[in-house]
Parts: sequence; structure tokens; C-alpha cells
Amino acid sequence: MISNLVTDGKSTAPSCSVVIVGAGPAGIGVALALKRSGVEDFVILDARVPGAAFTAWPQTMRMITPSFYSNPFGLTDLNAIDPDSSPADFLRVGHPSGQEYAHYLNALVELHQLPVRAGIKVTELRTDKDGFQLQTTAGSLSAKMVVWAAGQFFYPKQLDFTGSEVCLHSSKISDWSALEGEDFTIIGGYESGIDAAVNLCELGKNVRLLSRGEPWQVDAADPSRSLSPRTLDRIRNILKNRKRHGELEFIRNADIRKVEKEAHWWVLYDQDDLPMVSRTRPILANGYAGSLGLVAEHFERVDGNFVFSESCDESTITPGIFYSGPELTHRSSMFCFIYKFRSRFGLIAREIAARLGIPDAEEQLSTYRAAGFMNEDLDCCTSCQCALETAAETIADPVDYKEQAQRAMAEI
Repeated sequence: MISNLVTDGKSTAPSCSVVIVGAGPAGIGVALALKRSGVEDFVILDARVPGAAFTAWPQTMRMITPSFYSNPFGLTDLNAIDPDSSPADFLRVGHPSGQEYAHYLNALVELHQLPVRAGIKVTELRTDKDGFQLQTTAGSLSAKMVVWAAGQFFYPKQLDFTGSEVCLHSSKISDWSALEGEDFTIIGGYESGIDAAVNLCELGKNVRLLSRGEPWQVDAADPSRSLSPRTLDRIRNILKNRKRHGELEFIRNADIRKVEKEAHWWVLYDQDDLPMVSRTRPILANGYAGSLGLVAEHFERVDGNFVFSESCDESTITPGIFYSGPELTHRSSMFCFIYKFRSRFGLIAREIAARLGIPDAEEQLSTYRAAGFMNEDLDCCTSCQCALETAAETIADPVDYKEQAQRAMAEI
């Protein structure tokens, strides 16, 4: 059945047991777990190619989580998507680039002969009496169950406020050195904003980083809510070597609500309607809306957040559709890093195998459980605290948006 679904877009299989939408780390990771559990009748569809989001990263971007080949000691590489592989061992790098990580994903697809069908986009997903009907650019396809794993990178928040469309989203920049100008304004102070700022400063450019709060000072038990150690190291390097780099100015209390394009500059307005002028196109580093919005009708929302079953990340309103990827949340825990959402791969695979009547899935997935890929502790990110408190340190000396805006306008 699966072999009839080809990449040339001319024919589709009439049905299969499981369709996985997305061939990134979430989709390929679940596929590997399914195969380990004994499920064979599945297909992975991707609108592009395996790892496409990573090949679209800016050339200088790197994984913020470190890779290290600690697998033999029971500590799986943080960026691995199955218990038996390691990007560090395969790539021989500690912080892979996007191109390198995509190479790792494709190597797994080839090694395990996963049924990936590239260049096929899912345009509609609806339920029927037998499960699901998927409309694709290659025709229709029936499935008993669906795993939605389409990721975030290709769904940036480009319409976040009035005039945000005149800004340049950081995901659209492949080469920071190609940007013209000497002084830049970045909206957003978390990982993508800091990455943009550091790359520009390393090129000798001056950067104003606008942030609602001060994420560079946050010390949270959940690493998803604070900057990574690698990112903090990069900030320190810029600040300690000012003579070799451009100036980096941190501006807090900057809740940008509107941007207007003028003849030769851009004007930004905050929550108090205070203006600030940027001589170059503002860079929007406010994150990603994610792909779940494409199938939002199949998932429950509470207070604007998607809700998933705690047992296996299944929709609570549409049985048979599961989610895997960086938008996963449970209780107050965010599973946005690979090492976090991969901890649920085995649970999804076990549930699907059980519904297909495949015996011994739990036993087949024993290595997944041992490696932490079947984590059922949903308080894992919030109920623990390191025995040592974080050493006090001032990373940056920010100024308030109001103060900076008034000073900048006085200079015009």
C-alpha cells in the first residue's frame, strides 16, 4: 500500500494504518519508535524534504543544546532522536549547524529505510468512519491514525502586531552578512533575538535589542523559560570584547505594538505609543506560531493553549490524531527542546501499536524506556530544583525603552 505513494505527485496509496505529517526530528523520531514497536504500515509525508527546516536556518545558527556521545553510559546525546544514535558521534561537532543536523536526520532515514515521501503537502485533514482522510498535493490518502509533527520554523509570527509585516522576520535571513547597514533594531530578547544580535555584533554592527522583560537575567528551573548557557556565553563574549565587535544595547520594557514604514526609516511604537526610529528594517525575532494552527479544529484549547492527553499526546476531542513536536505542553511544562519532546516518542508508539493489535510493544520499546524516551512524569520540568542556587551575575546593563526612545528622538 505505502509503496504506491510516490514523490512525483502522480499517485497515492488508498490507505495505510498511520500517516506521520512532517519529516523533522519529531516525525522521524516517532517513526523510529513505531518501527521499534513493530508497526510497519506507516508513511511519513513532508511538503519539502527531511530536515528542511534545519537547512533553512541562517548559516551561522547552531543547536543551543550540546551534543556529546554519552550513550554508552546511559545518557543519550541531548540532540539524538532515538536511543541508538548520536549527532556528536556521527557529525563530530558539539553544537551542530542546521545543515549538519539535517544530514544526521537523513542518515537515520536511510539507515532504517523509513518510508518518507517528500514534496507532498497535506492540504486538508478530516475524520471519517474509518479514521482520517488526508487531502494532499498528490491526491487523497486514508489512515486509521495520524501523527501531526509538522514543526514550527516555517510558521513564524509575522502578523503579531500592527505593521509587523514591514519588519524582517529572523527566520527569513540566511546570511547575516548580506544585510546592509551599520545599526540594527531587533524586536525580541529570547533565543532567536539574541542569536540575531550576536551574529550582527560579530560582524561589527551595532544592535539595539528590544525586549518586554529581561530574559538574559531570568533564572528558571525550566530551561525552556530562560536563555541557554551557550547563549549566555555568547553574550558575555560580545560584552567582554567590545573593541572587536559592534555595540550591543539591551532595552527592557519594550512592548512594541506598532511599526510604520517611512521614506527612509522605520518608526516603532511601544505600549505607551512612544516612538523610536530605526534606520534599517527592524528584525522581528518574536518566535513562531507553529503548525498546529493548520489542524486547530482537531485539538482542544484551554486559555489559548492546545491540550493533549497526558497518556500519549493524543487529541482530547478527535481520537486517533497525536501530536509530536516543540508545541507540546503538559500542565505547566514545555516540551519545546528535542530532548524534551523525544521523551514522549515511545508512549505514542506504544499506544498506536496497541490499537493495531501488535503484541509485545512495551517489551520491544524497553530500550526507549531505559533511555528516557517514555517519560510519564509530567511534572519533570517544574517539580525539581538544583541543589545549588545559581551564582549571582549581571549579564547586561539594560536601559528602559522610554529613556532610550526619548534620547534617540532628541538626537534627530
